[in-house]
Amino acid sequence: MKDKIIIGFVLLFAGLLVYVWLSPSGTQTAPDITLKTASGKSISIISTEKRPILINFWATTCTTCLKEMPHLIELYKELHPKGLEIVGVSMSYDPPSQVMEMVKRKNIPYPIVFDLEKKIMHAFGMQRPLTPTTILVDPQGNIALRALGMPDMAQLKEKILTMLNKH
Repeated sequence: MKDKIIIGFVLLFAGLLVYVWLSPSGTQTAPDITLKTASGKSISIISTEKRPILINFWATTCTTCLKEMPHLIELYKELHPKGLEIVGVSMSYDPPSQVMEMVKRKNIPYPIVFDLEKKIMHAFGMQRPLTPTTILVDPQGNIALRALGMPDMAQLKEKILTMLNKH
C-alpha cells in the first residue's frame, strides 16, 4: 500500500512538471539576451523591431529535430519576409563542425547559434538539453508558446500569422 502511495505521488509530481513545462506561459517574459549567430550576426530576443521570434533548440543526432527541419525551413521562407525570425540553437554537445555540416547539407536558411556553454538553454529555464524544444516569443517579448517535441506546425503557423497581422 505504501508503495502505491509513493508511486502515486511520483506520478503526480512528474505530471505537474510536464504540465508546467508544456503549459502556455502567457505573460512569462522572454530573457533579454542577444544571440551571436554562426555567421557573426547579433540577434536580440527582445528587440525594438517588435517581431515574433521562434527559437528552436535542436541537435544533429535528434531524429525528431531532423523531421521538423523541413517544416521550419518552409515556415522561414514564407514568413521571414513578413517579419518572423527563426533561430536554431544547437546543443552544447553538438560539435560546431558537425552542426555546420548539417546546416549545409539541409540548406538551412535561418540563423544558427551555438550554445556551447548552455547559457541560452538556461536563460530559457531549461535545466537539461531536451530536443527539440521550440519557443515562440511574441512581438512584446512574452513567451507565447513552449513546445517539447515537434509542435503542431499548422497551429504554430496560425499563431505566428496572428502576431504578424497585428503589426
